[in-house]
Amino acid sequence: MIPRYTRPAMGAIWTDEHRYATWLRIEVLACEAMHRLGIVPAADLDRIRRRARFDTARIEAIEAEVQHDVIAFLTNVAEYVGPSARFIHRGLTSSDVLDTALAVQMVEAADLLIAGVRAVRRAAAAKARRYRRTPMIGRSHGVHAEPTTFGLKMALLYDEFGRALARLEEARRTVAVGQLSGAVGTHAHLDPSVEAYVCRKLKLRPAAISTQVLQRDRHAAYAAALALVGASVERWAQEFRHLQRTEVLEVEEHFGRGQKGSSAMPHKKNPIVGERLCGMARLLRGYALAAMENVALWHERDISHSSAERVLLPDATIALDYMLDKLAALVRDLRVFPDRMRRNLGQTRGLIHSQQVLLQLTEKGVSREEAYRLVQRNALRAWEEGADFQALLAADPEVAACLPADELAKAFDLEVHFRDIDRTFAEVGLDRRRRRTAGRA
Repeated sequence: MIPRYTRPAMGAIWTDEHRYATWLRIEVLACEAMHRLGIVPAADLDRIRRRARFDTARIEAIEAEVQHDVIAFLTNVAEYVGPSARFIHRGLTSSDVLDTALAVQMVEAADLLIAGVRAVRRAAAAKARRYRRTPMIGRSHGVHAEPTTFGLKMALLYDEFGRALARLEEARRTVAVGQLSGAVGTHAHLDPSVEAYVCRKLKLRPAAISTQVLQRDRHAAYAAALALVGASVERWAQEFRHLQRTEVLEVEEHFGRGQKGSSAMPHKKNPIVGERLCGMARLLRGYALAAMENVALWHERDISHSSAERVLLPDATIALDYMLDKLAALVRDLRVFPDRMRRNLGQTRGLIHSQQVLLQLTEKGVSREEAYRLVQRNALRAWEEGADFQALLAADPEVAACLPADELAKAFDLEVHFRDIDRTFAEVGLDRRRRRTAGRA
C-alpha cells in the first residue's frame, strides 16, 4: 500500500524520500485515470495500489548505473509491483512526473512560507498596538527629522508583510500547475483526461499548454517573490540593527541567559540575528537570478534548468522559512526602550519641530521663503551652539513679532504628530473598526 500522505516540514519537502513518494503518487494516480479509460485492467490497478513502493538506496544504486533518476525510480518500483508495472508511466515522459511533483513541492513550501509571514505579522501587530503612542524620532538620511511613534514603525512592518503575504499567495497560484502531456507536450500517447484527473487529485491546475516541461517563467516568478520577501526581512533586520547601535539604543535584540557577544569584549551585545538575516537575503537574490536564467530553454526543452533548480528551490525556500521564523522571534522578543526614545527626541533641543514653526509663520501671513529664512537662521545657531531652539526663536524679534510665546509653544507639542495614528492603524487593518477612508492603496 502507498503510505498515507502527510504534509512535511520545510526541510522534509526536499528530501529524496518525499520526492520519490510524490512521484509514486503521480504514477499511481495516472494509472487510476487510465483505468477509467479502460486502459489499465482492474486487477492490475489493484496490484499497483497494493504493491507500489520504493527503496531510496536501491534507486541510488540503479541510478549509478543507468544515469537517469526517473528510470532508476521506475525500475525499483517495478521490482515490487511485478508484471503490472507495464502500465506504470504509460504515455508519460520523465518531465511529466518531475515537473508535476516539483509543483507539489513548491506549493507545499509556499504554504509554510505563508504561515511564516503570518507569524511575523502577528508579532508586529502586538508590538504596534503596545507602542501605538510611544514617541520616538523619525530619521531621514540617518538624521533626526520629525517625531513618530514606535507603534507606527511596527504598523509599517505589519503593512509591508501584508504585501509579502499577497506576493507569496500569488507565487503559489502561479506554480500550482501540473502537466502530463507526454514527449514535447502534444498528448500524443496520453489522453488529456489523465492529466486533468491527476492534477485535480493533487490540487493543481492542468497547464493549458506545455512542451515537455512547464515553462520556467513560473518558477522564476516564484523565486523572485521569495527574494522580494527576503528583501523585506532584510529591510527590517537592518532597521533593528541601526536602532541597537550604542549611540541610539532604542531597541535591542533578546540576549539570552548565558549568551556571549564577543570572545574578547565581555560587555558586547551584538545584533547577530539581524546581521544574519541581512546576509541571507543576499543569497535569495542570487537564487532569483539563477531562476530567471532558467527561463530560456532550447526549443521544447533541455535540462539546463534542472541542476540549478535542484539547488536553488530547496535552498531558497529553506532559507526564507528560517528567516521568517527568526524575524518573527526577533520582533516578538525585541526589547524596547521608551525612555531612551524620549531622550533621543530631545537631543537636538527642539530642532525637530522646525517645520511646525515654519507653518505657523506662514499662517500668520509670512511668505514661505521668509519664514524658511527665519527658522533656518535660528536652527543653524541651535546646531552650532547647542542652544535651545525654542528659546532662540522666542528671542528673535522678527519671529516674536509674528508668534507670541504661547503660540510658539504650540509648535513644540508632540501631539501634533500623533493625531492621525488611529486612522492609520485602521487603514492598515490593526484596528477592528471600519476604515474612515476608502480607496487608499
